[in-house]
Amino acid sequence: MNDAKMLEGQIALVTGSGRGLGYAIAHRLAELGADVAIHDRNQEAPAEFGEFASLDASAESIAELGVRTMGVVGDISDEDATRAMVEQVEAVLGPITILVNCAGGDIAAKGGKPNPNDALGVKLEDIRALFDRNLVGTMLMCRAVVPGMMARHNGSVVNIASGAAHFGRATEVAYASAKAAIVHYTRCLAAETRTEGVRVNVVSPGATKTGRFMATRPTDPALMEEGYSLDRYANPREIANGVAFLASDMASFVHGQALRIDGGVTLYPG
Repeated sequence: MNDAKMLEGQIALVTGSGRGLGYAIAHRLAELGADVAIHDRNQEAPAEFGEFASLDASAESIAELGVRTMGVVGDISDEDATRAMVEQVEAVLGPITILVNCAGGDIAAKGGKPNPNDALGVKLEDIRALFDRNLVGTMLMCRAVVPGMMARHNGSVVNIASGAAHFGRATEVAYASAKAAIVHYTRCLAAETRTEGVRVNVVSPGATKTGRFMATRPTDPALMEEGYSLDRYANPREIANGVAFLASDMASFVHGQALRIDGGVTLYPG
């Protein structure tokens, strides 16, 4: 994974990459030589938790790695917007060979986290918003990008789910359900692309020290320290390394799989 340019010649689009985990993924792909298009819902979104002043600032940071980059804005739950973004990227950078669907999150229809946020109390408007932000957005981005990959018999898709997709929860239920659906959608899409040279996999991160994570929930100081113990929060780069592996030729025979990067929190099949 330290090969200087193992992704040279690749064109990556990472949704939700103006900041946070998506930015860490885009940065890692660029470090490995890929040209990268970063995305957010608008120019101002990367400033929400103080990470970057704007999407353009995020893109400039990626460009410092010596690769071509650009920023695109749009609502991933809007089919016309997803198609327009893909057209913009491919007009400037070329055909997309790596798609990472990172945009999502446990965000209510009116912002913030849903309240209530359990199985029986979560509001219908929040259920719909969460499925749009996560499952529907992932599906629409794949619909916009994957047919071109299949026509070229070349491409890798990495969807981002969550550790919450793999076990029952009493909170963040709509979010967990949407992420579980992304895991299964990944398997379904993989069945469709298996003979066409397009690999599709999904990463399920555990709790990760992103700006949003640190700002929107109580954290345990004992889990902040990185050392020999895996009983801690992940560093965003640790998740990004897993995504880069799946996007690269090092994973050339890995298809339709869910990679849980959670330090062993979910130690069971499924």
